[in-house]
Amino acid sequence: MKYLLGYVSFVLIVGGVSGLLADHLWGLHVFGFVRYLVPAGHRTAGYFTMVGLGILLALGTAFLDRLGDGGDGGAGD
Repeated sequence: MKYLLGYVSFVLIVGGVSGLLADHLWGLHVFGFVRYLVPAGHRTAGYFTMVGLGILLALGTAFLDRLGDGGDGGAGD
C-alpha cells in the first residue's frame, strides 16, 4: 500500500511542478494526463493544490512507514 501511495504522491508532485513550469515558462508537461485533473480557468491554483496534496501524501506515507518499523526510524539498537 505504501508503494502505491508513494507513486501517487510522486505523480502529484512532479505533475504539479511540471504543470506550473509549463504554464509559466515553457510548454513541456512531464505527465500530460494531469492537466485533465485541473479546471481550465484555475490552472495555477490547481497545480499548487496538486503539489500540496502530493507533499501531504508523501508525509503520510512516511508516517505509515515509521509506524510499520515500530517507530524507531530504523535505528536498530
